[in-house]
Amino acid sequence: MQANILVNAGRLEMRELPLPEAGPGEVLVRVKAALTCGTDLKAYLRGHPQIPMPGPFGHEFSGEVEGVGAGVEKFRVGDAVMSVHSAPCGKCYWCEKGQGNLCESIMGSKVLGAYAEYVLVPAHIVSQNMFIKPGHLSYEEAAALEPLACVVYGLQQIPHSHQDTVLVIGAGAIGLLFLQTLQARDVSQVIVAGRREYRLRLARELGANQVIDVREENLAATVMAATEGRGADVVIECTGKPEVWQQSVDLVRRGGHVLLFGGCPKGTQVCFDTARLHYDQITVHSPFHFDPAAVSAAYSMLTEGRVKPGRLISGSFSLDRLEEAFSLLQSGDCVKYVIRP
Repeated sequence: MQANILVNAGRLEMRELPLPEAGPGEVLVRVKAALTCGTDLKAYLRGHPQIPMPGPFGHEFSGEVEGVGAGVEKFRVGDAVMSVHSAPCGKCYWCEKGQGNLCESIMGSKVLGAYAEYVLVPAHIVSQNMFIKPGHLSYEEAAALEPLACVVYGLQQIPHSHQDTVLVIGAGAIGLLFLQTLQARDVSQVIVAGRREYRLRLARELGANQVIDVREENLAATVMAATEGRGADVVIECTGKPEVWQQSVDLVRRGGHVLLFGGCPKGTQVCFDTARLHYDQITVHSPFHFDPAAVSAAYSMLTEGRVKPGRLISGSFSLDRLEEAFSLLQSGDCVKYVIRP
């Protein structure tokens, strides 16, 4: 089979690899759609600690079952399926504490290689986080199961209601998925802030109540004006920039919640005003990854049409044009691309 290999930062190679065979509990998937994401772009540009090099990469995918291993009963050859790329072991300390997203083996046992003709899904993922794709859902939208599960898990960590004003900082794919998910939950006021004209325009088209271009407007002043000087009930940071993490705490109301979703580089440090955190009773959350409950909830939202990630897909490329897609992603005049092997 053909597969894109990330040789080192900035260098991809298309290689011919042996077609895997499905072992006990495993499912071999013929990839029909793989989506680009910010993590893969970072890995391509400068490497990533969770993506070994050289090696296959890509982790947002959907496709058709090409082969099943012994013991697989839920899926048959020819089934259209959607899956995420990881699942907890269910046995370690964190799993027993109900924190499967922090499972000690979840990163080491994940599957990479969606930018290829086929991907072999391990048994522990098949049993927990693989689903049948309904016919009305496109393969490209089904491939968004993984990022949507991350968003759903993040929102499960904080209280939010219909009356809330939620500020989403960052209008990339994750920020726009937060927008759609908050809308699906009937949150009355969602403000999206960003700096890319294309993405801010898309946020408006998707129904954001207010869009703030931080290149032209003072973010803090605009948020305070929109909330009668209180600040947002919830602030969701989606940029992964330390300075934005720091600013987020100043944009939330007293008694509010800050969700630091975007991951900053390892070793980065930020400083928060302790008086602000303490006397204004600010609660700070920093969710990581997802658990099977969030994956199941994301699956329901996709199959019921409550979130439509197809609006975030800016175009499509063949498997041998992945490098071109990454080049365009750097411009910001797009959100995600679908790669079709």
